[in-house]
Amino acid sequence: MALPASWRRVRQFFRHFRIDAPRMAVRSHLPWPWRATVVLALLGIVAGMWWWGFDFGQIFGGFNRKEIAAKLETLEADNAKMHADLTTLRARNSQLESELAMTAGAQSTLSKQAMELMNENTQLKEELSFLQKLVSDSNKQVGLAIQRLVVEREREDAYHYSVLVVRGGTPRDEFEGGVTLQATILPPPADGIAPRPQLITLPDEQPDSASALKLKFKYYQRLEGTIRIPPGAQVRSVTARAFETGQATARATRTLVIP
Repeated sequence: MALPASWRRVRQFFRHFRIDAPRMAVRSHLPWPWRATVVLALLGIVAGMWWWGFDFGQIFGGFNRKEIAAKLETLEADNAKMHADLTTLRARNSQLESELAMTAGAQSTLSKQAMELMNENTQLKEELSFLQKLVSDSNKQVGLAIQRLVVEREREDAYHYSVLVVRGGTPRDEFEGGVTLQATILPPPADGIAPRPQLITLPDEQPDSASALKLKFKYYQRLEGTIRIPPGAQVRSVTARAFETGQATARATRTLVIP
């Protein structure tokens, strides 16, 4: 019995859904380069969405990576500026310390010079007073005299001496001669034994002092020098004698006892 045409079409339609229906193959008409491009584009979109979501997730979570990076750059710039300022301040501090040391040295030098000037001024005043007295007594005192003899410890092994020799009256020519110094010293005790006093004569025992003890003047002359002694010894007395050239007898004598 022949089936109507419409029924045959229905049977053929449902035959495609049966188990024994013929297999179908679906083939893409796109070539592989285009497919690779599409896949890469999809991956890029997915990565962009993921990154966008990561940034917004950080912002919403209270952590903004860009803001932190900006703050970090600002802190690094501030740190570099502070290091530069520190280097500048250290250089300035070193310069100020050098200037302070120079100022202190200059102040010490000025103080020393001021002290020397004060001592020199005092000495000049003394000499002026003496000269005024000498001029007023020039007609009363005639001859040679040792007006002043001063001996002071200069260091452990030396004493400084100062001798002032004057002539009274109205001398017409210069006086030439020399001064000898005889110092009585007490050496330091050794092994508990009391030392015996010793004599030191200048310039005989210290020839280098001869030039400082020469006399050549008309009215007055001041002599200064050093008496060398053994370390630790003490000068107890000094006797100064003034001699005229060619004469063996002293023209003037003065003794200083040091307590």
